[in-house]
Amino acid sequence: MMHPQPRTSNPGLLSRKPPSTRNFSDRELCCSCCGKNEMQPEFLVKLQTIRDLYGKPMRLNSGYRCPEFNATISKTGPDGPHTTGRAVDIAISGQDALHVLDLALSNGCTGIGLSQIGDYSGRFLHVDDLTEGIRPHIWTYPSNLAMF
Repeated sequence: MMHPQPRTSNPGLLSRKPPSTRNFSDRELCCSCCGKNEMQPEFLVKLQTIRDLYGKPMRLNSGYRCPEFNATISKTGPDGPHTTGRAVDIAISGQDALHVLDLALSNGCTGIGLSQIGDYSGRFLHVDDLTEGIRPHIWTYPSNLAMF
């Protein structure tokens, strides 16, 4: 006799390794340097909830980053938020960015980074749910535009 699988309280979280969700694949969550995916399931549940409430696709620019890769691309060095598996960068701009920012704050995200200046294709929103340090915390990224 087959027994039904118990329902999980983690909507959208797939029960496979490496961690992924209904709308976010291992490919977009893993480190673009080495392919590791050490995303934390609790954070992925929040991310999937935000995506469900947003109701539209969300493209990720960055998910998990190994410490070595993070040290080469971020001022946070080898210990940045992405190295914890509790942070993503979402390619989004304008009113959509504001909507997702609101959803992120309403669903337990405590770190918000804004990059909303310059070409629309390069704009993004960083979200994380870290608890150490001063939280909640919001910051902006410097513009890549030359100042005249």
